Parts: sequence; structure tokens; C-alpha cells
Amino acid sequence: MMKLTKFAAAAAMTTALTLPAIAADVVIGVPNWPSVRVTAHVLKTVMEDNLGVDVELQNGTNPVVFEAMDTGAMHVHPEVWLPNQANLEAKYVKDKGSVRQNPNGVNGDQAMCVTKGTAERTGIKDLSELSNPDMAKNFDTDGDGKGEIWIGAAGWASTNVEKIRAKSYGYAETMNLKEIDETLALAEVDNAVAQKKDIVFFCYTPHHMFALHDLVILKEPAYDEAKWVVKQPTDDPQWLENSSAPVAWNTAKLKIHYASSLEKDNPAVAKLLSQVKLDTDIVSKMTFALVVEKQDPAEFAKKWVAENGATVDAWLK
Repeated sequence: MMKLTKFAAAAAMTTALTLPAIAADVVIGVPNWPSVRVTAHVLKTVMEDNLGVDVELQNGTNPVVFEAMDTGAMHVHPEVWLPNQANLEAKYVKDKGSVRQNPNGVNGDQAMCVTKGTAERTGIKDLSELSNPDMAKNFDTDGDGKGEIWIGAAGWASTNVEKIRAKSYGYAETMNLKEIDETLALAEVDNAVAQKKDIVFFCYTPHHMFALHDLVILKEPAYDEAKWVVKQPTDDPQWLENSSAPVAWNTAKLKIHYASSLEKDNPAVAKLLSQVKLDTDIVSKMTFALVVEKQDPAEFAKKWVAENGATVDAWLK
């Protein structure tokens, strides 16, 4: 065999080092909340163990994941909240057809909660009461005369909707609307319970917080489609001014979405993603395992898939 010269050997080594890594067969986008993370790991395990594909998880906001599914840079969004992401669904599923929707949805609820202790100490029952300065001052932790309320994390579509609801109910004038990471917000709830302090915050199901604490959902007028006029920043530069939502959220549906290109490039994966079916109880227990029990998401996913063979088999039929 011919020996390489020093120059040729160096060139060969440089070429090897600069060659791009082989991309995964399927890339799952993972936004920043617990239930979407655990679902992503379960899907990854099922695909790798049953379909023999290489799967990568990548963090990304909802708009980033949808755009990436459109271009082929990502292939799956494990948990799209509707109607929260209705604008993205309209663009990529209905208009462009570059994204498909799994028809099976997990029911979800969204509201504002207080702890049971908070309800007992303050007497608050209705969300609209936060527009009363006397009630709002119960939630003032920094002495600026206004209360604080966690409305969600930055980048969540629901966070923008909660800004609209705060304006519509009037408590945008009496409460500071906090946008912080969910982990920090839930730590504040834990501390408030431990220290018997009053707190009000965005809450949703499926979620482990209801298993950890005794929570009270603040009452609101029932959802009314005619009164739910909600726009997102991507829809209208004046979205906040042109929106109004003085009623409760409608029941949400949490659905898997995936790139339509998979139907051609990897039909077995596309078929699986179109047939996955979960429910609120399953997702809540999964989330509890990750967040409360601190189980490793990859190890938990392997265990869950192994223990739920009949469920997984139904997805793969």
C-alpha cells in the first residue's frame, strides 16, 4: 500500500475533521415546558427501538419548531397547544400544508390559580377581583403598591393571551405581569405554600402542580367564542390593543404535529406520529415522574415504553 506523504496525511486528517456530522433521521423540537419534554423522550424511544431510526432532540420555541418543520430542519413538535398556536397551525398546516396534525388530542385546561391558603386568607374567588386595588395589594411582594401575578414564560403563546386577559379584566392596572421561566415560577409557589404567603399564578392541566399542592382555580365567565378576540404579535403589530378576552379559556387540545415530508422520506415514522394517542392522566403522571420524582427523562421513557407495550403497539399498527 502506498504511504501517504506528510502533506497528504495532514490533508486527509483535515478533511476528516471538517466533514459535517451525519444528521439524525428525525429531529424532534422541544419547547420549554415539562410535558412536551417527556413526550419528546417517549417518541424518541419508540422510534429508535421499534423503527430503527436515529432521533435527535433540539430545543426551540413554538415558532422556531414550526418554521423548522416547514424547511425540514426539524420533523416533530410533540405537543402543540390549540387554540394557543392557532396562528401557526393555520399557516403551516392549513395554508402551506408542510405540517401534519395528529387527530388525537389530549385535553388541557388553562386558568389562573391561587393556593387554598391564599383563598382562605384573602377571600378571593373570582379572577376579576384582582382589578380591585385592595385585593391586588395582597399580592404585593416588593412594596410598589401593585400585586404580582405570573402569567407564563416568555415565548409561550398563552403568555400573550394572559396579557390580553389582564387588560380585558382590568388587573393589568393593579398587578405587575411577571414573565419568568416556569421552574422559577413554581419554586415561588412552593415557597409561598411553605411560608403561608399569598400568591396568584397561571396554571394548566395536564400538570404535576395539582398533585403537589391544593390549588383553587379562580372563577370566570364561561368561554364565549364571540368575546374571545385574540391576536398574536405575528398576526397584528397592534395585537394587544386589538384583542379582548374577558372570559375563561376554552378547553385546549394538545396535539402532535409533524413535517409532511416524513410521509415520503420516512413513512413508518409518519404513520406512527399520526396514530400516537395519549390522555391527560398519562401525561400528568409522566410529568410528575420527571419534575417531582426527578427521574431522568431518557431512562423514564425507556421504562414507560417497556411497561406500556400494548399502548405502543397500537401506535405502530
